[in-house]
Amino acid sequence: MSNPYLQEKRNVAILVTSQTLYMVASITVMTLSGVVGLRLSPDPGMATLPIAMMMLGALVSTLPASLFMKRVGRQTGFITGAALGGVAGGTLAFIGIAQQSFALFCAGNLLIGLYQGFAMYYRFAAADVASPAFRSRAISFVMAGGVVAAFLGPWNASLTNDWVTSVPDGSPYLIIASLALLAIFLLAFLRVPPSGEPQPGDLSRSLTEIALQPQFVVAVLAASIGYAVMALVMTATPLSMRAAGFERSQMAMVMQWHVLGMFAPSFVTGSLIARFGVSRIILTGCALLVGTALIASQGNSLMHFFVALVLLGIGWNFLFIGGSSLLTGTHSETERGKVQGVNDLLIFAMVAVSSLLAGKLLHLLGWASMNLAMLPMVALVAAATLWLTFRQRRQDNIA
Repeated sequence: MSNPYLQEKRNVAILVTSQTLYMVASITVMTLSGVVGLRLSPDPGMATLPIAMMMLGALVSTLPASLFMKRVGRQTGFITGAALGGVAGGTLAFIGIAQQSFALFCAGNLLIGLYQGFAMYYRFAAADVASPAFRSRAISFVMAGGVVAAFLGPWNASLTNDWVTSVPDGSPYLIIASLALLAIFLLAFLRVPPSGEPQPGDLSRSLTEIALQPQFVVAVLAASIGYAVMALVMTATPLSMRAAGFERSQMAMVMQWHVLGMFAPSFVTGSLIARFGVSRIILTGCALLVGTALIASQGNSLMHFFVALVLLGIGWNFLFIGGSSLLTGTHSETERGKVQGVNDLLIFAMVAVSSLLAGKLLHLLGWASMNLAMLPMVALVAAATLWLTFRQRRQDNIA
């Protein structure tokens, strides 16, 4: 009989590695697909359509992915996502570049979005396979896979693009497919205990009843607004830095440190939640996003961009992991699949809208005012979190 403690750690290690491999694919698309799209698209205004297609793929697949895993289990679902999204998507994107087909390239990026739609559940699977005392740390460790990807993603996008000399910029997408194959191999060793699988059955509440829980509302607000604010500012940053006259290497440095800010705190976020409580971590994340807006509004020097984007990454981390941890207490075993699916559907919908609005808001408001315009959304999360905290304290006192 296997050691449950060792199996728990092995499962989390597999999910951490799988998260890293998926994040390399996501960062590669964000870094390179716009450049390739500019070369392949019939209209320069459509250059970023491949990136939008990845976001669309994630948006339309996240809820079906959750429901699919409720029927077939986590392991089969994750392997399916890596195969159809990572292997097939990376390969199709490569074929699109080789054939100079913008449509095929967009289709490949759409499938990579499907990979993302499934991979978003790695963090929930980490909670499912972990003991209660290890749960928050397990989520954080999975998210920390982005630290490695912060280096590997840009490297894949810039240093491997001439490995197939006859297909410029095609090699990174073959790397995406190859890394997805590696993920499939690792996921074959994932052993989710029966109690950790999404449970079939009808003994569950309606989505309306679940969504009316105060804890659910705050969890979704924290994760979705935190992600939307981060995506909007991150998407607008290269455009603003280019307008300010910065070189591409300087923009890349700022973005790399931003990604590190997003994922490096994950090594300790779970421990911080366990020690100080999830509400305090969410409120700290809100304070960091306020700091982002205030610093960005004070100037457009390299240091202003650098500090603002690092704070933005850390603030996102606290809100996203905090919201994800809070969500785990809002559903039963049979409700897990649909609740997590709806949660991520709402997150991706917010992210898609904010990313599409980034360029327009930057043009209309300017960099400083655009950042300040995010403050009411951050204030909403803070107010909701404080309300939930006081409500829970009042209930505890009554009890």
